[in-house]
Amino acid sequence: MQLAGAGDLHIEKKGAIDLVTEIDKQVERKFRALIEERFPDHSILAEEFEMQDRRSRYCWVFDPVDGTTNYAHGLPIFCSAASLEIDGQPVAAAVYDPSRRELFTAERGAGAWLNGAPMRVTTAASLIDALLCTGFPYTVQQDPDELVALFGEFLRHARAVRRLGSAALDLCYVAAGRLDGFWEQKLQPWDVSAGALIVAEAGGIVTNVAGGTFDSRRGEAVASNGRIHAAMVDVIQTFKTRWRSRNRTN
Repeated sequence: MQLAGAGDLHIEKKGAIDLVTEIDKQVERKFRALIEERFPDHSILAEEFEMQDRRSRYCWVFDPVDGTTNYAHGLPIFCSAASLEIDGQPVAAAVYDPSRRELFTAERGAGAWLNGAPMRVTTAASLIDALLCTGFPYTVQQDPDELVALFGEFLRHARAVRRLGSAALDLCYVAAGRLDGFWEQKLQPWDVSAGALIVAEAGGIVTNVAGGTFDSRRGEAVASNGRIHAAMVDVIQTFKTRWRSRNRTN
């Protein structure tokens, strides 16, 4: 498959709109080799190849290219993301954007940094003053109505809503103060594990869509500067209640 402007990327389809390039595979192979050399007893969970589960407390969660569709089309919004989880909790994280040469990092309890400079979330206190971001899963074409309707609901409450195509960068942008909040459902652990820690260490909050404890394996996240978090969760839960009620009566 060849896309306009994509060059010789050897693009394949994993699904109707889910792409993978040879770069995805090469980067993941190199990452796996590095971890196996340095930490042979650790587990590895990454996007392109099956999990190496060594029943370890330590698990490396990795996405070789988050934003592959953007990358394949020549749109420079993509990154690589990695985290180390201990007992299911991320304790160290790094997200690298090669287009902008930006490295976002965090260590639990120590802070978050962009190219070595400390990061902090915004101070926006209301949704009408907030710039939000979200994403859609690769299955969106099968059942887009609810996802698009929730997007529209946030448009009613926020200053603006964006859809960039890389959950890891979306989260890093919340941490860096470029966005005030982010939500998404039907995520994979490698999409959010690193970014969630970076947001938390930059002073933000990350939960599930009900406002409960975040778990990278649950496939959902709401991230914010903290000040607008309850309002974001309320928009989602109020919408879900109305959506279920409407569908029951139809």
